[in-house]
Amino acid sequence: MKLKKLGQQLIVTLTLLAAAHPGWAEQEQASEKGVKSETSSEETVPANLKSPRATMETFLHAMNDIKRGAPNRIEAAISTLDLSDINQLVRKERGQDLAWMLLEVLDRTKIIDVKKIPSRIEGSRYLFKRYMNGEIAISRSESGRWLFDRNTINSLPAIMDEVASAERVTGEKDEASYVPWHIRFRQKVPLSLKQSTFLLQNWQWIGLLLTILAGVVIDKLITLFLKTSVRRWRNGTRHNEFKEISEDILRPLGLMAMAIVWWGSLNLMGLPENVMLVLLLAVKFLASISGVWAAYRLVDLVSAYLHKQAELSDNKLDDALVPLIPRTLKVFITVIGFVFIADNLNVDISSLLAGLGLGGLAFALAAKDMVQNLFGSVTVLMDRTFSVGDWIIVDDVEGSVERIGFRSTRVRTFYNSVVTVPNSKFITATVDNMGERRYRRLSCKLSLTYDTPPDRIEAFCEGVRELVRQHPYMRKDYYHAYLNEFAASSLDVLLYVFWETPEWNTELRERHRFMLDILRLAQKLGVEFAFPTQTLYMKKEDEAAASATEMDQQQAFELGQSHARTIVAETTGSGVKPPPVVFPPVS
Repeated sequence: MKLKKLGQQLIVTLTLLAAAHPGWAEQEQASEKGVKSETSSEETVPANLKSPRATMETFLHAMNDIKRGAPNRIEAAISTLDLSDINQLVRKERGQDLAWMLLEVLDRTKIIDVKKIPSRIEGSRYLFKRYMNGEIAISRSESGRWLFDRNTINSLPAIMDEVASAERVTGEKDEASYVPWHIRFRQKVPLSLKQSTFLLQNWQWIGLLLTILAGVVIDKLITLFLKTSVRRWRNGTRHNEFKEISEDILRPLGLMAMAIVWWGSLNLMGLPENVMLVLLLAVKFLASISGVWAAYRLVDLVSAYLHKQAELSDNKLDDALVPLIPRTLKVFITVIGFVFIADNLNVDISSLLAGLGLGGLAFALAAKDMVQNLFGSVTVLMDRTFSVGDWIIVDDVEGSVERIGFRSTRVRTFYNSVVTVPNSKFITATVDNMGERRYRRLSCKLSLTYDTPPDRIEAFCEGVRELVRQHPYMRKDYYHAYLNEFAASSLDVLLYVFWETPEWNTELRERHRFMLDILRLAQKLGVEFAFPTQTLYMKKEDEAAASATEMDQQQAFELGQSHARTIVAETTGSGVKPPPVVFPPVS
């Protein structure tokens, strides 16, 4: 009980203290957070950057590994430099240059005994050496890492000029051979050329002029060589699809070579950061654009070859797929070029993709029609609804398919206009593909005059059927040519035939030949075609009365029945049932 009362009194006392000093709890929490943040920062600091000694060892070991043939170790050397004052767009190139500068200064200063360098985790900066133009020091950064500080980085060019005449103290005779040639070149530049008259040193202006000249010359030489090579290859190739390509199709490769020369030269001249930033971004952009352009031209070559192969094949599916392949490749190349440019501009691609993911819903809503069109094109290709060259009817659009794209399909109408149909329409619309017809039908009536004798009509209909059997493109297993109707001014013969032709042009030619043969047959048989006419017979009343003979109903029936029996007996035979019409007809 006493302990319980004592605990209650302690709680009350702490509550009163907190009320009297409201900032006390917050200070305690802040101190705890500070301890935790310091502990976490210490835990995140790499072991090779925890102290001045570790940083110096990391730098020296990385540079020695590079000398032994491990160029990828340059990243470890750059990690020891405080490059926070350098723009991220040129930080990598500038960091490599500064790492070699620092090594050159250290090699010309003194032999480094890392055991004498302090290994403390905290404390003031470690001063390695003070020079007339600056100093080399290792300081602890805000992140807890020990790095060659900003003042050291900013004064490195001046310190290197200061120690350029000093002898190396590393004890290796061939040590200079490991130093990049552009570093050694800068040390041997005369002082008169190192004077700065406007923004840059004089030798850097000369270097820029020579770099530009070298890039332009290389561009012209490569362009001339490629044009000559393309011309010879075009004249000697057996593929006709490559005969019409331009001589300048590989022109972007010359620009790419020029950009590469400029890119490499700018990294060697040790230009100031602001100048380096502008020039390097321009050169990287030129290299990216020329690379994408060159890839586009190569895709055009592949596209020409694929188009020719598609024309040689009988399959119409490749006629629809081939135009999609170069577009897909160009979109892919554009994406690669965008990623390359973004990477050179130090844009965080993962963050960009994450941003696209967050905006995916809005993008999907905005691009709903585009997605529907894409699925429509996939539906057309997978279901083979139609192919390039087919005659289709979609709602009120009728014509020949010219191109099937990702978003739309182009239809050339019969009055030579072009109708663009969104592919999303093909998901739900009814498509009448006239190009998929196996047979082309003709259904019409041949009107004969009423004075044509029955035997001539019979001969004419059989002649038409024989024309069907003789024409090579006409369907032989299904056709009709029979007297079908007594019209107002003609005897109509139903003509119902088909052609088995691959396209409309052949159908028109064969229909033309067949109709002309019908006209020739009618002329030979003496059959005339009728047209809407009316004939008036004028008779006098006394002649009409004299010609009329009285006949009762029974006599009329008997007379009609007698004549009908005679006609049937003379044609098909009385009581005879003809067999069904079969194809091919039995002779």
